[in-house]
Parts: sequence; C-alpha cells; structure tokens
Amino acid sequence: MRFVLWVVMMIDKVEFGKIVIQGREYSHDVVLYPSGKAERRKKWISKEKYGTSHKLDPEELKEYLKEDFEVLVVGTGIYGMLSLLPESKKLIEGKEIIERPTPEAAQLFNELREKKKTLAIFHITC
Repeated sequence: MRFVLWVVMMIDKVEFGKIVIQGREYSHDVVLYPSGKAERRKKWISKEKYGTSHKLDPEELKEYLKEDFEVLVVGTGIYGMLSLLPESKKLIEGKEIIERPTPEAAQLFNELREKKKTLAIFHITC
C-alpha cells in the first residue's frame, strides 16, 4: 500500500516585489506545485522570446508541468501585467485556468489548495 502526503502551502502575504509563503519571504516570481514544492519562476524563457516576462510562453509553462494538477492559478502581478498566451492555454486544454491579479490569485489559491490539485504561478511585481 502506498501513501501520498500532500504538503499544503499557505500564502501569508503579497506585496509589490514580495510574497510570503509558509512564513518564508520570496522576492522573485514563484511557482507552487500541488505537492507543496516552491521554486523560482523561469521567466527568462519567455523574456528571451518576447523581450518581456509579461507573456507566459508555452515553452516556459512546459517547465512547470511536472506534477498532475486540476487547476492552474496565475497571479498576473499587482497590476495584472502577466498574461497566459493563447498557445499556453491550449497546452493545458481541459484544465481549469484562473488568471487574476496576484493578491486575488493568492487568496483563491489558499481557498482551492485543499480542494483541488493546484498549480500556481505568481508574478510579484507589476
């Protein structure tokens, strides 16, 4: 018999340029996996292609598809500048996608995380 333990991450606080997860402060964009793992967003992949990290390219998104998930929450930044490109949405067709400014996305993540396998990408500046 195999048991799987989910570590449920909680976002404590979001401010321009900062996100606090389980008491740990991050000053860079963050990806949170359903398992509870947190890592730095690989935004240079999109930036090299478009000259900005405000467009989430499918090649970047593929980097985060390591774990099964039901819903993708995208924190688009304090002012909502990050967008998931149509090609990126097509890549995860059939999955629920929620795009909101980061403070609202963090709140939704905290509500969803115990109910659904949630993958989240948070842009923490503009």
